[in-house]
Amino acid sequence: MFVKKQEEVLAEEVKDEGAKNVLIQWLIPPDKAKTFAMRRFIIKEGGHTPLHRHDWEHEIFVLAGEGALVDKEGNEHPLKPGCFAYVEPNEIHQFKNVGKEDFIFLCMIPI
Repeated sequence: MFVKKQEEVLAEEVKDEGAKNVLIQWLIPPDKAKTFAMRRFIIKEGGHTPLHRHDWEHEIFVLAGEGALVDKEGNEHPLKPGCFAYVEPNEIHQFKNVGKEDFIFLCMIPI
């Protein structure tokens, strides 16, 4: 068992091609858990993750700001604090900040 504050975890720039103004914190990294990892994303104004897909599902919970989950057709599904979303394995998606403040969300993925 362990307990930490999110301020104790380094926020690293996401350097994936197509990412813009995105930071990630590995709150519960794969070397500390057996089943799921927990990440905290901070997307700055005008920022977004790449439009991408991967073999694993993930669940997100919005903490702050205004964002959108973009699907393969380019439809934007609004996300605000208290909203949550599920992305299936291999589903094309993108997260983007549509507001003026940081868009912050938790993202859980299987290890």
